[in-house]
Amino acid sequence: MENYPSTARATIAESQRPTSMTFSLRKATTEDIPVLRDLIDASVRGLQSGDYSASQIENALATVYGVDSQLIADGTYFVVESEEPEKTIVGCGGWSCRKTLYGGDRWTGREDSLLDPKNDAAKIRAFFVHPDWVRRGIGTMLLDACEQAALAQGFRRLEMGATLSGVPLYAARGYAALEDLTVPLANGEALPIVRMEKRFPEPLPIRAPR
Repeated sequence: MENYPSTARATIAESQRPTSMTFSLRKATTEDIPVLRDLIDASVRGLQSGDYSASQIENALATVYGVDSQLIADGTYFVVESEEPEKTIVGCGGWSCRKTLYGGDRWTGREDSLLDPKNDAAKIRAFFVHPDWVRRGIGTMLLDACEQAALAQGFRRLEMGATLSGVPLYAARGYAALEDLTVPLANGEALPIVRMEKRFPEPLPIRAPR
């Protein structure tokens, strides 16, 4: 679905130690799904409690958050692994050329029809970092990969349904808030999120040699 290489490596300075730590990025596979489920649960419970109530979090985990196997099948979902002390998946995130704005396999409001790069915005989807690995550049690493892959497929707009916890990162990366949305939960509560967008300039035309 995109031209981003299946494996990339980056060395990111770790804020807590004088040494550097090496992370690798690759496409997610179906074999990763059990680990991704645990990572998503830990990320949501550990990092979103300052923006959502415990009830909102647990109900969102039951019906909204989760692995989107369509992204994995499309080859547009990535994982970041730590190489030290042993290879471990510490973050995940992806992009999509389909209309669904948010939600894992359990979310009933999915719309998997394909987008038109000339007219539609690609979707930034399902970013999660393990609480033990925050502030290491992992979210930025994932976002860079997704943006490059979407641009390679001809998209010039990207949008997302950002959690309140994720808004600062995306705003710092040039995403603008478009509207506040509420995601209905099974217990009658709602989960507030923000639809955000980033636009990229059209590539310069290639001039024929004279």
